[in-house]
Amino acid sequence: MRSQGKLTVVGAGPGDIELITLKAIKTLNQADVVLYDSLLDKQLLTYATGAEHIFVGKRKGCSYFHQEQINELIVQRALLGKHVVRLKGGDPFVFGRGAEEMQYAVQHGLDVAVVPGISSSIAVPSLAHIPVTKRGSSESFWVITGTTREHKLSKDIALAARTSATIVILMGMSKLVEIMEVFRTQGKSETPVAVIQEGTTKNEKVAIGTIATIAGKVKEQELTNPAIIVIGEVVNHRKRLYEIQQHQMQL
Repeated sequence: MRSQGKLTVVGAGPGDIELITLKAIKTLNQADVVLYDSLLDKQLLTYATGAEHIFVGKRKGCSYFHQEQINELIVQRALLGKHVVRLKGGDPFVFGRGAEEMQYAVQHGLDVAVVPGISSSIAVPSLAHIPVTKRGSSESFWVITGTTREHKLSKDIALAARTSATIVILMGMSKLVEIMEVFRTQGKSETPVAVIQEGTTKNEKVAIGTIATIAGKVKEQELTNPAIIVIGEVVNHRKRLYEIQQHQMQL
C-alpha cells in the first residue's frame, strides 16, 4: 500500500464512452477508489475493476452526497494511502468543481493531479454538425452556465446576448424561456438556436429553431435535461450540410 494517498481528478468526456482519453483510462487502471457522477456511462468503471466504486452524483434532483461530504470522502480514503480518482463527465474544470476538490485535498496534505476531458460544450455541438466557430459566422464562442449557485439566471447571459459570438449554455434548460427572452430583447428573435439532449449518446435528441421558436420546439419534442443550448449563426451549418447532401444525392 502507498505510504501517502493521492487524488486525481479525471474528465470522462461528454457521454460517448469512446471519447474518454487514453490517459484517463490508464489512470482508472491505477485507481484504488473511484468516485463517480450520475451522467457517466457505468461501462467506464470496467477500466477500474480492482477499485472501490462509490456513486456520489445526483439523480432526479436528489444529492446522494453534498459537496462537503465528497471532499471529506476523498481525503478519508486518500489518507489511508489510496489513489482516489474523482471521475467527472466532460472536463472537470468546465463547471465541474474539480478545482474545489483539488484545493481541499491539497489543504489536507495530499498530492493531486488532473486529467483533462473532452468538454461537452464543444463536443456535443460538434457531433451534431454545429461548429462553435466558423469563418464568416462566428469569431469566438462563450461557454456559460445557465444558473448560478443560488439557482438564479447567470448575469453573463445578458452580456452574451449583446455579442455576435456563438453562445453555448450548460445547465440552462430550467431557464430556457428566460434566456430566450434576454436574447429577444436584444433584437435577436431570428437568431438560430439548437438544443441537444444527451449529446454524443444513442439517446441524443436535437431541436432546431430560433430565439422566438425554440421553447415551443423543445416542448413539442419533449426535450429535457441533460441538454446543451447553442445560440448563433453556426447552428445553420447543420442545415446547410443536409442541403448539400440532398443535392449530391439528386445528381
